[in-house]
Amino acid sequence: MSERRTVALVTLGCARNEVDSEELAGRLAADGWDLVTDAAQADVAVVNTCGFVETAKKDSVDALLEASDLKGSGEGRTRAVVAVGCMAERYGKELAEALPEADGVLGFDDYADISDRLQTILSGGRHTPHVPRDRRKLLPVSPAERQAGAGAVAVPGHGAPADLPEGLAPASGPRAPLRRRLDSSPVASVKLASGCDRRCSFCAIPSFRGSFISRRPADVLSEARWLAGQGVKEIMLVSENNTSYGKDLGDIRLLEALLPELAAVDGLERIRVSYLQPAEMRPGLIDVLTGTEKVAPYFDLSFQHSAPGVLRAMRRFGDTDRFLELLDTIRARAPQAGVRSNFIVGFPGESEADLAELERFLGGARLDAIGIFGYSDEDGTEAAGFDGKIAPEAVAERVERVTRLAEELTAQRAEERIGERARVLVEAVEPDGTAFGRGAHQAPETDGQIMIGAGAGAGGAGLRVGAFAEVEITGTEGVDLVAVASAPREPEQEPASATAAGAAR
Repeated sequence: MSERRTVALVTLGCARNEVDSEELAGRLAADGWDLVTDAAQADVAVVNTCGFVETAKKDSVDALLEASDLKGSGEGRTRAVVAVGCMAERYGKELAEALPEADGVLGFDDYADISDRLQTILSGGRHTPHVPRDRRKLLPVSPAERQAGAGAVAVPGHGAPADLPEGLAPASGPRAPLRRRLDSSPVASVKLASGCDRRCSFCAIPSFRGSFISRRPADVLSEARWLAGQGVKEIMLVSENNTSYGKDLGDIRLLEALLPELAAVDGLERIRVSYLQPAEMRPGLIDVLTGTEKVAPYFDLSFQHSAPGVLRAMRRFGDTDRFLELLDTIRARAPQAGVRSNFIVGFPGESEADLAELERFLGGARLDAIGIFGYSDEDGTEAAGFDGKIAPEAVAERVERVTRLAEELTAQRAEERIGERARVLVEAVEPDGTAFGRGAHQAPETDGQIMIGAGAGAGGAGLRVGAFAEVEITGTEGVDLVAVASAPREPEQEPASATAAGAAR
């Protein structure tokens, strides 16, 4: 088709959605669509929605309505708005009926044919939205039997060049992944796996993301090499549960073997692992995360609570003392390791004693970043049918109370880092030379940042985006840190011993 077709991808939610958007971008670019960043300048605005909790779903609806307002406004060229992603998959036909402003609602099964779907909608045709189904039933119950049938199931973020029609491939070469970068950040996420086999009583994700299935190590490595060739310096490994990686490939310790191989990829300077389950942490995995050159000693641990009764009702394991022992084990190997977690308060049946137990854990955990969420019923979850529901206003009060504590504790933890040295990946530089970036203990978006002042060699030494700087922490601004830098070092010029020392901190 000779007519220029433009598309913008608007991404909400987590880093996994960002990877899915870049896969969609790869498919569309390969079929001749021009990618633009401004929805107003696109023929089609594709909104990659989040369907996790009520606030995320509201944000997704707001984004769809905002994009829909562009149609006919005379302020751009937008002619169609399409919903994809978790919320679209989870609700399908129901979302299409409730939100007629969207011209199409596409599920995961539509991703392989995304170009045709958008062209049909753009041409005035109608795509019949799907009726949602439990995606856990699409793969065998036994993890060992899943890989054989995985090719017949749509798993976003697992696309390979072979999935493209003949003659269409990403321009960067035959080993390039089915992916097109949507920004020039020196940081990118890489999917290790999709889906989840855990049955947490509050979580609906497995029903619309499906059962856990790992990507093959060769595919992960190939994508990491491609990203390094695109200028990426740090990759973050994402999935619903990285500690389960490899169980369907016959090796539950596959992550321990993969991380050193990723660290050896030319051009990559930092490997970060997210989404770790405390109950599945293994001594060998802790050793690799705290002792491997270029692998950040970073632990994104999904605690959710620490009171035993609440955890059992959530269908989770552990308690305050076991969790504190795990953190002691990690810090014995890497004293400066970064640790973050999220917690749910106001779960059905949560007592004042349970809340106090959570506060006891938080007080002893010394976490760098803490997310506090109030419980709310989610469609199709076991907890939605539990007795002992706490009134919404009481849940809000508990959120406020624990959030205040969390803010105080994370600020204290930041102050503990004053005097530490850190290796910072620079991600932005102001005109005055002030630079902003992250150390090994900070993940993108969630964990604060480090500001490197324009003095003390920062601006004058010419820090640039994508470079690393050795800094000393001199102050704090809440969870954010303030630092002064010595002369910057380019990653390719940095001695291996210095890199190892930075990773071990």
